[in-house]
Amino acid sequence: MQRKKAFTLIELLVVIAIIGLLSTLAVVALQQARARARDARRLSDIKQITTALALYQQDALVYPNTLASSTSISYATTTYMQIVPAPPTPDDGCSGSSQYTYLPEGGSFGSYSSYSIQYCLGAANNSIPAGLNTATPAGISLR
Repeated sequence: MQRKKAFTLIELLVVIAIIGLLSTLAVVALQQARARARDARRLSDIKQITTALALYQQDALVYPNTLASSTSISYATTTYMQIVPAPPTPDDGCSGSSQYTYLPEGGSFGSYSSYSIQYCLGAANNSIPAGLNTATPAGISLR
């Protein structure tokens, strides 16, 4: 009698279990990388917005009254930012504060001398903690 060489059922189940475990670890790592990428984009958006607002203030000598997503930052014939970005989704645990909130400060309507932009990070990024943070003309302040 000749015996055929083949895998046993136990060997196949062990291989399938190992593949399942590896794929689960890969999916978890991918989700964490995506969350870090969303936070990096939020910080990049805030830095770009603050740069555009600084350029606006140099020309107009005041900060704008409002700032909304999908609008531009421009003064006279100069456009400093074509489209103000909206934060990426999902909000990564920042429920209720997932949007960029622009608040002009230090004056009356049409003559604001400062501003703050509130934004939220899902996880700590370098020295910036997770949660609600504020950007001002002086930089990023922690809340």
